[in-house]
Amino acid sequence: MTHAVELKNITKRFGSTVANDKVDLYVDSGVIMSLLGENGSGKTTLMNMLAGIYFPDEGQIFVGGKEVSIRSPRDAYENGIGMIHQHFKLIDVFTAAENVALGINEGKYDLKKVAAGVKEISDKYGFGIDPDKKIYEMSVSEKQTVEIIKVLYRGANILILDEPTAVLTPQETEKLFGILKAMKADGKAIILITHKLNEVMAVSDVVAVLRKGQHIKTVRTEETNPQALTEMMVGRAVSLNIDRMEPKDPKPRLTVAGLTCRDSEGVTKLENVGFIAYSGEILGIAGIAGSGQKELLEAIAGLRPISSGSIIYTPEGKIPEELVGKTPMEIKEAGVALAFVPEDRLGMGLVGGMGMTENMMLRTWNKGRGIFVNRKEPEKVAEQVYEFLEVVTPSIDYPVRKLSGGNVQKVLVGREIASSPSVLMSAYAVRGLDINTSYIIYNLMEGQKSKGVAVIFVGEDLDVLLQLADRILVLCDGKVSGIVDARTTTKEEVGLLMTQVGGGKDAN
Repeated sequence: MTHAVELKNITKRFGSTVANDKVDLYVDSGVIMSLLGENGSGKTTLMNMLAGIYFPDEGQIFVGGKEVSIRSPRDAYENGIGMIHQHFKLIDVFTAAENVALGINEGKYDLKKVAAGVKEISDKYGFGIDPDKKIYEMSVSEKQTVEIIKVLYRGANILILDEPTAVLTPQETEKLFGILKAMKADGKAIILITHKLNEVMAVSDVVAVLRKGQHIKTVRTEETNPQALTEMMVGRAVSLNIDRMEPKDPKPRLTVAGLTCRDSEGVTKLENVGFIAYSGEILGIAGIAGSGQKELLEAIAGLRPISSGSIIYTPEGKIPEELVGKTPMEIKEAGVALAFVPEDRLGMGLVGGMGMTENMMLRTWNKGRGIFVNRKEPEKVAEQVYEFLEVVTPSIDYPVRKLSGGNVQKVLVGREIASSPSVLMSAYAVRGLDINTSYIIYNLMEGQKSKGVAVIFVGEDLDVLLQLADRILVLCDGKVSGIVDARTTTKEEVGLLMTQVGGGKDAN
């Protein structure tokens, strides 16, 4: 049988590291394959070789039964392969048709012809995209659809999608799945890179599992389950349960009222945001990407100017105090321990040139006396994080910038939790982490509740938020569109609130 695309004995090395080790894999036309694996298992590297970003050191690639050489993205397109990346590559001030036209025939194109082609593809698969609509006027889902149209316009019959639902609402995810099934029915071969096992089970026909650079097995989705897939990825039995406990004696820790923030250009990022975060509970924050989640946590941590509003911190047995107007250091010196896990791991989160021990010391350096800094305690914390979260590094003093993205995230999350905060704020704590480590983090967050910590958890996976959080605050365009009880709400209700449709009950 001739496969749409087949990889034989594919090996890729980066120095002494073997990213892919003699991988054999194939995908047929009219099939949706999910590609699973832990951090560092080689998923993205393997797909980047199909997309022309990397070139294999050994092995062969066949498209339609014919051996091909793919040395660039242009080569990939010429062989009918297109990759839709998680971070869109679109020009906001251009229309959909203009974005699709970019790069065609070295800049020589008939825009009317391209627009007609965009409309034809849109109508064929039910995309509903206006070729003349500007990108900045589009929703996240529409932007993703334009990226898909771009590769289809270039003749792609093999599509690779990297974490395609990370920024979508449940309703948009369902629409995307409908589109993928329509393309499957049209004979396209589709490969999904994803960590969301519920979505794997919902949309894929087969699942390929990689572990430590090797292809472990490809199974039919209908003949497996999330637990079995996870054990194949990890190589041992793991638990996929979140042991959510009821909050005990919850008391207000943070009371946010009328919080409004604007950026340097005067654009409102948060408007009249108000809520209470209680001790011993997890308050989930949901919203479409860019709805103000990052700005909210930065404002509370003293990292973003506040135009108006108040943030009252009430420590156990002490007098409440206002945080607005204080610098991050003043907030810390006042006894407010706000553990902040930012989206940018190597931005304000960690120092790339330092090892784990030195990055742990960033939380404790001011406890030393003068120039004499206590290294023993941070070193102990680094060892604990290294062992418990299974950080893959030559040593705890190895520069974190040389680690994989997922392992950098483990170091950051471990450090924040180890700081023993009163309020633990977490933005996308499991972004880039494999399923096993993600559940370790979820249960670490849950464990903070028993210590009376108020946890504010910004997440992308609504299924997880519904299992982990006690209440969910939903943001839409910088405003609170609802606060709901995670035990009684539905994914659909939260999805509607993310687009400001309907009215959620106030669970404040």
